[in-house]
Amino acid sequence: MLTTEEDPSTRTDAPAPAKATPTPTPPQRAPGRCLVLVALLSAALMALHAHLPNTALNLGSLFQTLLPWTGLAVPALLALAAVRRSKLAAIAVLAPALVWTTLFGPALTDTLTGTPTDKGTAATGHGLTVLSHNVDEANPDPAGTARALAGAKADVLALVELSKEATPVYERELATAYPHHAVLGGVGLWSRHRLTAVAEVEIMPWTRAMRATAATPEGPVAVYAAHLASVRVSGAGFTTGRRNEAARALASAVRAEPGSRVVVLGDFNGTYQDRALAPVTAQLRSAQREAGNGFGFTYPAGFPVVRIDDVLVKGMDPLASWTLPATGSDHRPVAATLRF
Repeated sequence: MLTTEEDPSTRTDAPAPAKATPTPTPPQRAPGRCLVLVALLSAALMALHAHLPNTALNLGSLFQTLLPWTGLAVPALLALAAVRRSKLAAIAVLAPALVWTTLFGPALTDTLTGTPTDKGTAATGHGLTVLSHNVDEANPDPAGTARALAGAKADVLALVELSKEATPVYERELATAYPHHAVLGGVGLWSRHRLTAVAEVEIMPWTRAMRATAATPEGPVAVYAAHLASVRVSGAGFTTGRRNEAARALASAVRAEPGSRVVVLGDFNGTYQDRALAPVTAQLRSAQREAGNGFGFTYPAGFPVVRIDDVLVKGMDPLASWTLPATGSDHRPVAATLRF
């Protein structure tokens, strides 16, 4: 009897082949989650800039100095959100955009609409017009700078970083327009009105500040010319120690000022937003913030990115504030018209 081998595939009692265990699918993360976190962090830093710690490398002061430029984070984050195709990230970018617009929207509007920040000449007949300029010791054309400043027709000029060689040039070029002047060290005041009570303000080991009383037709005004210590960005962080000490000394002098009308002009080597300068700025108002157009950046002159030169006032109301065209200095001049 012939037999054939049974085909195993036809056996009904054969065990079923084992099924492969499926690989678990990792949970899907929402695209752009990191961008969302960065956007929210940016918004928080902008909103809370006044509370950022200044203990480590003075990064709080550095952040506040560059605060207007934090707005660049908005288009950068939007571009990254588009690359990631993340609607959630794009929505999150609204947070820093809203905060930045709240802080700097009016200044940006002035810039985009072309509202002039350089008025060129003083608004004569409407109060006291003052002008401040760091003329730069290395200025190659002090005579041209002096003529440009005289052309602004301000009532009072405050010049800082005067060199011994250039001071006689400024005195000669400004003599006709400004019959009254006083120079102490590297700072000087020129005025159409008589100056009295001229004195050094000791803010550093060498003369970097002075004050005088300008006898205007509307009454006396205490005018300060100040040049705070320079700052540096290095491996040690944002070095501001000497500047901060100078600011505290200047603040003490302003606090002790007996007159009700005070104008402080100069190069503060820091912005009005930098809380390290609060001893000074808490007592005074920035003419640019109250009556200026645009950001009013002053340094460096060729392409200004920060406003470290300012007109600070007490007991007077700013009517206008503007930045003048560049001179031979590495700073741009600033001016303001103040109402008694």
